[in-house]
Parts: sequence; structure tokens; C-alpha cells
Amino acid sequence: MTTYLDSPDPVRHHLTEDDLALAHALQLNGHASFTEIAAALGVSDQTAARRYTRLRTTGKLRVLGLTDPFRLGDLSWFVRVRSTPDASASIGAALARRTDTTWVSLTSGGTETMASVRSRGPGLEEPFLVRKLPRIPRVVDVSAHCVLHVFFGRDLGFINKSGPLTDAQVAALSPRTAGRSRTTAPGPVVLDAPDRLLLDLLARDGRAPVGELAAATGLSESTVRRRINDLRGEGVLYFDVDYHPDVLHRKVRIALWLEIDPARLAEAGESLAAHPAVTFAAAVTGATNLYANIQVDSPQLLYSYLTHTVSGLPGLRHTVTAPIHRTLKGPGPYSPSRDGTGGG
Repeated sequence: MTTYLDSPDPVRHHLTEDDLALAHALQLNGHASFTEIAAALGVSDQTAARRYTRLRTTGKLRVLGLTDPFRLGDLSWFVRVRSTPDASASIGAALARRTDTTWVSLTSGGTETMASVRSRGPGLEEPFLVRKLPRIPRVVDVSAHCVLHVFFGRDLGFINKSGPLTDAQVAALSPRTAGRSRTTAPGPVVLDAPDRLLLDLLARDGRAPVGELAAATGLSESTVRRRINDLRGEGVLYFDVDYHPDVLHRKVRIALWLEIDPARLAEAGESLAAHPAVTFAAAVTGATNLYANIQVDSPQLLYSYLTHTVSGLPGLRHTVTAPIHRTLKGPGPYSPSRDGTGGG
């Protein structure tokens, strides 16, 4: 598993317009064939494949097949670890090495490390990580916020709002299989061993050839195709594009914690999710019950965003902002068969 800590030479330049178009297409349908992508973009199959191979091998982006924890009966948490400044780097590195973490970032001037943690277990029992961290020297405080509802994220990325594709191209690339609603779907989906193995492989490479997936799982190619379609239709599997932090991020990134009147939480969350600057938004447990990631180009634009846009959210009571200084780990492999305790 590769994290941003041990990636080879960092990529220091932005994507070209052609690259952005391909990235937008992959975010819409990460498992579309290069023939489908090429037809929508107006290029040849070979050109589309060559561009993706270049972007993938140079570490600019990759497509991952990820799973929705809600559909598997798992829980997703934001864990915030406050520490002395000299300890944040080592704590962040340790969190990034764990198998149950994603989106590990250093925030608040290096005094806080934040990680998305996935756990399995009954009710809202805190993940094992939360019980372990306070025993680490120089850790000042640990808090955990369970994700209750995602307003923007998962299969929707920042490029869905800023990408260059036209409405016709978006329609052509949008998956034909409509997933079940996460709010009305029945109980958790139960996976068998071949499903778990298939999902493990897709979490490492969302565009792995069907032949390779069949050989690794012992299933036929037709069965692999059917299971991928079924898992997507059930809302278990979705495809996401993971970018190197230096490629697509804007200059100012902020973790935004909002306290919203509970009666207005759904309304505020939907409103926040529609903002162009928002890359992720979710309802969470805790006094600050709405969380979002924000990207803007300058501190001046952040000030304008906070004072004019955020201030107008319905039911807003309190706002906390935490600058994100460095991303140590993005989305990565997670095995639904693991117990979520990790190994770091």
C-alpha cells in the first residue's frame, strides 16, 4: 500500500486540459472502458488509454474501487488527535501506516492530526484506535466524530463541480446502473469470500482488467463483470479518482466544523454540499454536527466565503476552521474482511 509519505518524486505541476477531461470522465465512471471514454471525449481508444497510463504511472492520479461503509454495516469516523507540535509528524506517519485509516492530514499549525477511520462493531462503539491513542506520549486530546450521513463525497469529487466536460458528455459517461438509495436501502449487504477478494483487488486498482480479476478470484470473467455491476447496483461499490495532493488541490484547504440547529441540519448540509468550494460534506456526531472540506485559491477568498456564504447557512450557531497543511494519506485499500483495528 502506498501513502503520500512514501510516494516517489512529488508531482509539482497541474493537469493539462486534456488530462482534466480524462480525470472528469473517470470520476463519472471509473470503470468505463477506454472505448466508452474515448467516444465521449472525441479521441481514439489508444489516446485515452495512453493518457491514463501516463497519469497513473507518474503518480498523478489513480482510480480506486471503494466500498460504502453504510451498505456493509461498518462505521466511518473522523478522529482528531491534538498533540504537541513536535509529535504531530510522527503521529501522522503512524496513522497513515494503519489499514483502517484514510485521509490522514496535519492541521491547525501542526498541533492536530486528523484521520478518517473505518471500524466494524455494534452501535456507535468507538474504534480501537481512539482507546489506544491517549496512551501515546505528547498526545493532548483525542476526539471521535461518527459520520451519520454524507451530503457530498464518496463517488462525487471536486472535479464533478469544476470539470470541463459538457452536460452531454456527463450524460454519456454516467453509469447506467442506478444504485439503491442509501437512506432507504434495507440492511447491510452480506459479502462472500470471492466478493471480499474482488473488492480488495479493486481497492488497489479500480481499473484492473477483468481477466486479471478473474484469475485472482477464481471466478469466470462473466461472473466478475456481473458481480461488479451487482455490487455497484446495491450501493456497495463505487469508483473514485485519487489525486496526488500537489496536482489538483487549491492553495488554501480548510477543515470546517459547524454547529447547526438539529432541526436545520439536513437543509444546511444540502446547501453546503452545493457550494463550489466544498469537496466533502457530512453530518457527524458531536457539538459541531456538520463537517466539510473547503478549497479556495487565497486567504482573501476564504474570508469572503466564510463571511458571506457560510454565515448564511440555515441554523448556523458556531463555526470552527482548521487549516489543512499537509495530506499524508488519501483513500487506500480497505478489506471488509479485516477487523478494522489495523496494525500501526
